[in-house]
Amino acid sequence: MAARLETEVLDSAPRKEAGPEGLAPAIELIGVSKRYDSVVALTSIDLKFERGKTSVLIGPSGCGKSTLLRLINGLIQPTTGKVLFEGQALTPTNLLQLRRRMGYVIQEGGLFPHLTARDNVLLLARHLRRPEEEMRARLAELCGLTRLPETALARFPVELSGGQRQRVSLIRALMLQPEVLLLDEPLAALDPMVRATLQTELKAIFQQLHQSVIMVTHELSEAAFLADQIVLLRQGRVVQAGAFGDLRDHPAEGFVSEFINAQRRMILQ
Repeated sequence: MAARLETEVLDSAPRKEAGPEGLAPAIELIGVSKRYDSVVALTSIDLKFERGKTSVLIGPSGCGKSTLLRLINGLIQPTTGKVLFEGQALTPTNLLQLRRRMGYVIQEGGLFPHLTARDNVLLLARHLRRPEEEMRARLAELCGLTRLPETALARFPVELSGGQRQRVSLIRALMLQPEVLLLDEPLAALDPMVRATLQTELKAIFQQLHQSVIMVTHELSEAAFLADQIVLLRQGRVVQAGAFGDLRDHPAEGFVSEFINAQRRMILQ
């Protein structure tokens, strides 16, 4: 019954057509490095994130996953190299405009505790003076898509469950119909059962919307389940990028196998 209802909800969602072949990647990093004085956070990163695909950044703590995500969103600037959004370099003059075309879910959701769920979701749309009817329709659509009861929108974050807070954060990120969705360990604080449910829902949502997604996680099983491309980082550099099967069967170096084996207790398909 639940599976049938989920299918009906997702089938009613608007679909973004996948970009035709030959278009620039959703995001591209060319020779990107990041230093903080003498500390090297990222070293000469060259990466492409294709449109309509889910890419997951993974690696040990401190390897540069979240730094890479903040560079893509323009929250910090690269020391060298450049970040391209659909072929257009991020610069101080276009950063705000391009950032509004990205949705961003930070760790633990980042909801403002003094605002209701509805006000959290509509904050930027109201700032941009979007029409009220457009905002109401989009909000109702996203509540259906994420299976969040509309009655929950009147509650404050402290009154919501962990799963509901993450749904609200996702709705906020999708509110302006972003071309790229960035997620920084969005499910890390949830208990295993809720996390597993949301993983399934996220995968279905990404596929239905043909959404370009870049996500950070520290769980290899989550990356294997969600990702079209896994990017494994270590000490600020990309060790290997590809499908999970490529990393498992054709490791670029010994560390790739070591990292996979360290999480062998997980069930990976």
